[in-house]
Amino acid sequence: MTLLRLDASIQGDRSASAALADTVVAEVTAARPGTAVVSRHLGKDPLPADAWAHATSGGFVAESERTPQQRAALDLAAALADEVRAADAFVLAMPLYNYGVSQHAKTWIDLVTTGAGAGVPVLEGKPTVLVTTRGGSYGEGSPRAGWDHNTDYLRRILADLWLADLTVVEREFTLVGVNPALDEFSDVAAVMAKQAEQDAVAAGRALAAR
Repeated sequence: MTLLRLDASIQGDRSASAALADTVVAEVTAARPGTAVVSRHLGKDPLPADAWAHATSGGFVAESERTPQQRAALDLAAALADEVRAADAFVLAMPLYNYGVSQHAKTWIDLVTTGAGAGVPVLEGKPTVLVTTRGGSYGEGSPRAGWDHNTDYLRRILADLWLADLTVVEREFTLVGVNPALDEFSDVAAVMAKQAEQDAVAAGRALAAR
């Protein structure tokens, strides 16, 4: 099995989403030692922010008339789509930033869509674990309820458009212990962290069993 792991965090070693993704991948490789893990870190090595614009404009002109930037962007889009097609399973660590999807994750999604073709279900039937984390709380009844424009968007893309067999592992209140204004929620955050870790273990074992 080939597993493609993507990270979109900009937090480096402090990344909560990366830690949960580590757990998922560790469970898979422990159960299936022959698993080939291909890693792409969109936060550390971001895709060019203008690549999708060049790829899109390049698609509307004859190949002989494309600029070097358009050719490079279309080649990148094709390579990313091929990387997805070549994988059997996926672990995507994509945290919420500023109430929405990470710019790095969005660029990757746009380029894969261009490379594979709009409307092509590039993940159809493939087991996919989405790990997403949020610094605060966005649950029903919280002051920020409805402000998470990341998780539902990713569900729409991964499951509804790309037809992935999707499992979501979520953790909230990752900024508790970092932001003093959230100190009163330390007990709740600890429970959430433990549950997310358990969910990550379960997701990894289920993926390995596929």
